Amino acid sequence: MKSYGAQSMVAPLRRVLVRRPDPAFAVDDPAAWHYVARPDLAAAQAEHDAFVALLRESGAEVIMHDVPQPGRADAIFVHDPALVTDEGAVLLRMGKRLREGEEEAIGAALAAADVPILGRLEGVARAEGGDLLWLDRYTLAAGVGFRTNAEGLRQLQAILAPLGVTVLPVELPWYQGPEACLHLMSLISLVADDLAVVYLPLLSVPFAQMLERRGVRLIEVPEAEFATMGTNVLALAPGECVMLEGNPVTRARLTAAGCEVRTYVGREISLKAEGGATCLTRPVLRA
Repeated sequence: MKSYGAQSMVAPLRRVLVRRPDPAFAVDDPAAWHYVARPDLAAAQAEHDAFVALLRESGAEVIMHDVPQPGRADAIFVHDPALVTDEGAVLLRMGKRLREGEEEAIGAALAAADVPILGRLEGVARAEGGDLLWLDRYTLAAGVGFRTNAEGLRQLQAILAPLGVTVLPVELPWYQGPEACLHLMSLISLVADDLAVVYLPLLSVPFAQMLERRGVRLIEVPEAEFATMGTNVLALAPGECVMLEGNPVTRARLTAAGCEVRTYVGREISLKAEGGATCLTRPVLRA
């Protein structure tokens, strides 16, 4: 049986890669990393351990990414440096300069987990996993903004074309500027093939209209819960998901739509550092 392949946001999560917070995460200069405050390392590790336990309880095999990443605080957000396809991993190139170099380290971790490297971005190309959203097995929506550029999309399309995949550009807004983290997946998470949580005020009109044409029902996240990552929801299986604690309106709307919702505490690993449940995970196998 194949041990990798994740051209879906919602198929049952079978294998997933994570990285436990290490001393690099407890940054001395939070502003430089665009963190709200300096994370407490012990508390962050306890939160992450509980999050990982939740993933295991869902039936997923958890792979620990322990390749050294000195000085790279954001390395716990393993979703961003790579994309895993049915034919192997694509190593991306980080748009946030402080994250440069994470790609090769996660490539080593994936290779150790028997995931071959299908390709890699080069030169001026930039793309981060948080901007890449599988709408179906052969359609990859890609946010174009401060973290992902046109050359990144061009190279990604060239790598994925032999797999029959089309990369669909989605323009992102300026919002809080180049230092803030605004990915496409900051605005939308799929929780089933036909169901998504979205923050409509910042979502591209053509993209939202396309989702509706595809029959995707949209659950709106209120403004107050956009600030606490209400849109950052990880599907464990269709209609089964995990999200950050403290978003009761979004959770109630998901439950009303028929979803089973679990929550995790992320005061240190999420709220201080701009990364939610999807950011903390790199799906390796969804089947």
